[in-house]
Amino acid sequence: MSKTHSYQIKLEWVGNRGTGTKTYRGYGRDHIISAEGKPDILGSADPAFLGTPSRWNPEEALLASVAACHKLWYLHLCFDAGVNVLSYVDNPTAEMRENPDGSGEFTHVMLRPEVQIDAGSDVEMATKLHGGVGDLCFIARSVKFPIHHSPVVTQRLN
Repeated sequence: MSKTHSYQIKLEWVGNRGTGTKTYRGYGRDHIISAEGKPDILGSADPAFLGTPSRWNPEEALLASVAACHKLWYLHLCFDAGVNVLSYVDNPTAEMRENPDGSGEFTHVMLRPEVQIDAGSDVEMATKLHGGVGDLCFIARSVKFPIHHSPVVTQRLN
C-alpha cells in the first residue's frame, strides 16, 4: 500500500521596490522561503536573470535537492548492505539550457560523491550502490533530466 506525504512552505516575494512589476528591471527577484519551525531561506533569481548573487536561486536549490536525496538513499543502501560509511562529501554540478524564448530546462546533473568507508567494508559494493539510488530517490524519480554520478570511494586504513 502506498503512502502520501504532504509538504507546505510559504514563499513571499520581497522584491517590490515601490512600483511593483511596472518595469522589467524595476522589481527585485528576492523572496523568502519559510516553513514552520525552520530557518528562512533567502532566495532570488540566478544573477544572469537579475537576481541577487548572495541568495539561493531555484536552480541551486534543485541541485541541492538532487544531491541530498542521493546521499540519504545511498547511506540507507550502505547500511542495508553492511557498508560502514565514515564520511560523504559531494560537489555536484548541473547544466541548464536556456532556450531562445526565455524558457529553459536542466539537461543533466553530475554528482561527484567522495565517500570514505571503514577498513572492514567492501569498496566495490560501496561504489556499486550508487547505481541503485536513482530507482529509490524521490527527487531523482520526479525529474526528467538524467542524473549521472562519478563516485570516489576510499577505505580508511586502521
